[in-house]
Amino acid sequence: MTYLHSVERYRTAFTAYLETKIVIKEPLTLYTPITYISKLGGKRIRPILTLMATDFFGGNPTKAMDAALAIEMFHNFSLVHDDIMDAAPLRRGKPTVHKKWDVNTGILSGDALLIHAYQLFEAYEKTVFKNLVTLFSKTALEVCEGQRYDMDFERRSDVTLAEYLKMIEYKTAVLVATALKIGAIIARADKRDAEAMYQFGKNLGIAFQLQDDYLDVFGDTATFGKQTGGDIRENKKTFLVVQAVALASETQKEALLHWYTIQPKDVSAKIEAVKTIFLESGAVEETQKQIVRYTQKAFEVLELISAPDSKKQALKEFGESLITRMV
Repeated sequence: MTYLHSVERYRTAFTAYLETKIVIKEPLTLYTPITYISKLGGKRIRPILTLMATDFFGGNPTKAMDAALAIEMFHNFSLVHDDIMDAAPLRRGKPTVHKKWDVNTGILSGDALLIHAYQLFEAYEKTVFKNLVTLFSKTALEVCEGQRYDMDFERRSDVTLAEYLKMIEYKTAVLVATALKIGAIIARADKRDAEAMYQFGKNLGIAFQLQDDYLDVFGDTATFGKQTGGDIRENKKTFLVVQAVALASETQKEALLHWYTIQPKDVSAKIEAVKTIFLESGAVEETQKQIVRYTQKAFEVLELISAPDSKKQALKEFGESLITRMV
């Protein structure tokens, strides 16, 4: 079975399972938005990784479906709430929940998604349940911490590279890592191998977020599924910004920091000016180098796991597809 066929098999099976679990019931104003965000599409990266990791360690992916769905539910919960905080109009090319309905609906439906995620772990026996929930709760709190750092950075002009990497580790990478480790737990993998799988996912998740930072500025809205330039509009301190501040000339740095303290009526002029600074300062080139660096770190950790090379190759190919994507 080819790598692409394998991934599509996981995605198709998970989507079919998702369809059976999403039920619209009363009150419709709570559950309709949940159905909307759950069926909005997306790459289903995290649940696919849970199924792949379960299979990787010799477990039955079918038994990991509830855990994979829990990861997807939590991810969607975080998206709904993040979109509210970012005042984002689009998600996966469609109106965000708070734009289609209202902010209060987004908050409450997001809360319900989080609760449902925890309920899904009840399908597992006592020891596995405890391990899953312990890991999941730790990760959920770290994601909240990462989001808080992200928000705090909007008001700062002195964000360091180390601070930024910690933020994306918590906000994005730990959920990718957890998706993989959950699969390992369900398959009852050796603890050392399960932790190595977690570290593989964390490094891959950092590379994934750096690629996301790049696509937010230089991607195509039609394929990326989100409004490009959104991070610049919201004065978010992304890896591109941190690198530009470190690499730019004094004139470029002053201009960049100025743009990040104002909200002009002509936002397009701000976006174009900042994009030019990113390119001319070398921030784009450095970002692309770091994407490769963290991907390679992920692959080095993967080699430490006791498993056939053929299984590792499938994960490597999936990882490469994530960091070379344009969507």
